[in-house]
Amino acid sequence: MKVIEKPWGKEEVIEINDKYMMKKLTMWKGHRCSLQLHNYKKETIYVLSGQLRIISGPDQDNLTGEIYTAGDSITISPGTVHRMEGAEDSVYLEASTPEMDDVVRLVDDYDRAE
Repeated sequence: MKVIEKPWGKEEVIEINDKYMMKKLTMWKGHRCSLQLHNYKKETIYVLSGQLRIISGPDQDNLTGEIYTAGDSITISPGTVHRMEGAEDSVYLEASTPEMDDVVRLVDDYDRAE
């Protein structure tokens, strides 16, 4: 399993092939990933533990947030602006199409925006 350390937690790549990708992610409380979108990638988030705030919408000016807890899930379609925030230390699964590098960062707390 490939572990990718992130400034907000970590990603553990469980499987990646030409059909799908599966990752286990840890998001630390008070941290968040980039406000981003994907051109092609479709992803489903399934929360294992903690409280994960998922913010999403059609564009940066029309975003809503909701807290997800263990057993909750959401599917994010290509083109949807979104980010995950740790309301508590959280662990979640991401199942998606396999476009690993399809990330357009719009805003980033760690100076990784494009």
